[in-house]
Amino acid sequence: MASNEPKRVLVTGASGFTGQYVTTELKKAGYRVITLGSKPAEGKDCFQVDLLDSEQLTAVVQQSRPDHVIHLAAIAFVAHADARAFYDVNLIGTRYLLQALSMSDHPLTSVLLVSSANVYGNSSAGSLSEQTAPDPVNDYAVSKLAMEYMAHTYRAKLPLIITRPFNYTGVGQESHFVIPKIVSHFRERKSEIELGNLQVWRDFGDVRKVAQAYRQLIETPAAVGHTINISTGKATSLGEIIGICEQITGHSLDVKVNRAFVRENEVQTLTGNSDLLRSLIPDWSPLDIRDTLSWMLTGDDVSSPA
Repeated sequence: MASNEPKRVLVTGASGFTGQYVTTELKKAGYRVITLGSKPAEGKDCFQVDLLDSEQLTAVVQQSRPDHVIHLAAIAFVAHADARAFYDVNLIGTRYLLQALSMSDHPLTSVLLVSSANVYGNSSAGSLSEQTAPDPVNDYAVSKLAMEYMAHTYRAKLPLIITRPFNYTGVGQESHFVIPKIVSHFRERKSEIELGNLQVWRDFGDVRKVAQAYRQLIETPAAVGHTINISTGKATSLGEIIGICEQITGHSLDVKVNRAFVRENEVQTLTGNSDLLRSLIPDWSPLDIRDTLSWMLTGDDVSSPA
């Protein structure tokens, strides 16, 4: 490839919620984006591939010759009904991708794998660093931690970066996630909403800043070999989320606490320690949750933060 051609980034799960923002971020930065997803796609740089089809994956990698990879494809909804799908897609699908990449005759600069802060579980309170012992409590988290361990077997062959994003949200996230559910109730000016425990504090980020972090990390040679939290380092309660939405919209909701939504022995406060992330990309900073909520309440576009 000629040196003046743009670098190529292969993005799996490109049509998903996060994938749309990642592709936007990469294209804005001048990359040639090659998308890989499970849905039909049109265009020379768009491929429909089943992650469990190792032969097809290998063919796409050989054809696209990426310089970087951002692997987003996953079963991400914790309450997904098919437990086996977590392991098929998140673990075995990732293994087939890494196998295909390790066979590529084009040198790779970075391969970013998206894990999850869910691997830490709910037993450790406070600010969680990458050194916090994992304690997964559901199939999604177990599948992601297993993916991390499996990926270690490719560290000698591939320039791997593993990320553990904490909660994040934005325009386009499905309404079965709690913040889009709250936002939709305010946008539709409904009279009441059913939620679980409002007095739990969590680290809520913005999908646009997560996409930016992924792009900056693949550009950072020092990130290779690390497992990195993607987090704001600040905790916000669901009660505070409700209050901010009320301030922005001028509308009030009657909040009904549904005991079925309350998790037993839930840790009150969980945040991510982002020291490693900020040491690797010092010019990265999170957005305030108020800015994210204002965008979600009033906007509809996949755009980058100012």
